[in-house]
Amino acid sequence: MSALHDIAQATALRHDMLPAGSVTLALVSGGADSMALLRLLVSGALGELADLSVLHVNHGLRGADADADEEFVVRACDALGVACRSVRFDVAGYAAAEDLNLEDAGRRIRYRFADDELDARCRALGVPAYRGRIAVAHTADDRLETFLVRLVTGAGPGGLGSIAAVRDRIVRPLIDARRGDVIEYLESCGQAWREDATNSDTRRQRAWVRHELLPLIESQNPSFGATAMRTMTLLADDDALLAEMADAFVRDFTRVEAGALVFERSFMAALSRPMARRVMREAVIRAFPEASRLEFEHVEAIVSGIAEEGFARDLPFGLRAVSEYATLRISRRGTAAGSLAPGLLELPGRLDLGAGGVLESSPGDRGRIARGPNRVSIDADAVVWPLVADAWRDGDRMRPLGLGGSRKVSDVFVDARVPRRLRATTPVVRSGVDVIWVAGVTLADGCRVTDATRRVADIEWRVSESGGVAADGLTEEV
Repeated sequence: MSALHDIAQATALRHDMLPAGSVTLALVSGGADSMALLRLLVSGALGELADLSVLHVNHGLRGADADADEEFVVRACDALGVACRSVRFDVAGYAAAEDLNLEDAGRRIRYRFADDELDARCRALGVPAYRGRIAVAHTADDRLETFLVRLVTGAGPGGLGSIAAVRDRIVRPLIDARRGDVIEYLESCGQAWREDATNSDTRRQRAWVRHELLPLIESQNPSFGATAMRTMTLLADDDALLAEMADAFVRDFTRVEAGALVFERSFMAALSRPMARRVMREAVIRAFPEASRLEFEHVEAIVSGIAEEGFARDLPFGLRAVSEYATLRISRRGTAAGSLAPGLLELPGRLDLGAGGVLESSPGDRGRIARGPNRVSIDADAVVWPLVADAWRDGDRMRPLGLGGSRKVSDVFVDARVPRRLRATTPVVRSGVDVIWVAGVTLADGCRVTDATRRVADIEWRVSESGGVAADGLTEEV
């Protein structure tokens, strides 16, 4: 038995990485770490698997060397009797198109192919997808290097926790082993491997950390690896607890509405600033996955904006944050509500206003008077039919019910705290030139139902999916 065998076996058991009957897909590059993982999986040291297969991704970055790596992995899998799928992808082109660095782009592509391949294997074997595992050969050295890279470039506690032993279906049985353990194991079983020359190019940050920074630190403190691993574990555990708390706040304090992420400002303001940052970042990434690289300064600006009336800020990835009365909304730029299509409303009648929703009128009942906000009763003889419905205009005025005077419609919107983005698609219903109802907001005094009313008409506004300004109308018995 080798040290690597014992370490990997203990790690797999401690984290229950590969339960009996797992369908396992190993990502194998041909390097030392991945070849050691493959040999351990084939030996059964890490568990009794229902199926083992390999995926190799040729990133197309190193020409003939990458092709030779691919050929090596295919031959090794054939010799070991393991099914292998090799795929090629232009990672450099993808990175340029998505504005990613090569390392991030390669990682995304590998896991995308791995998820698809594992799902296909599970389906073929009639095994639920949740029993599938993607085995990756990260070691303790990879974890230390990632920790130092993030320490140099800047990261929060989640980032400094470095690489997790288990994440969803991804498992890393070698995560507690050092690279020396890997080499010793491969030499003991006579297994060859491929070396990637770019891993020695210290112009690349990770290679510089691996070959210069980490050895320098360990020359000053030989136990740095062990102490740093403990530190990372503590950071990761604390981060997991805070993430669990943040997840609950995301569920309680946010919602997705008409393509926008909506935060309740009063609730968010009650959180500590560190927790507000976490909740903000987590909610944004869930709603807009393309914003996974949202930087600290952007999150900080949005958190500050929670307390600011009239806050608005453009964000990366085509997003925009806007404060609207009790809420803060984040949406993709250019997704504002469309224009309202004007029209005539007969009695009875139905009028489709496009982005403004639908208006319907019908004969009413004096004994059952609707008093809004989205359904109102009016004196049918106090208005001129057909009614006109369109958007508000500069200079529009009305006499709101119960105020005893006239008001600008623009002020009515402000008083009712109607978000600016919704005003253009909130129907204004007119009798001739007189505004009689701002849908969802207020009715005009001159068309209310009185004791002298002989004929009642009910008007209902059904809000479009793009949103509205009020809840369903309430009906009062009289």
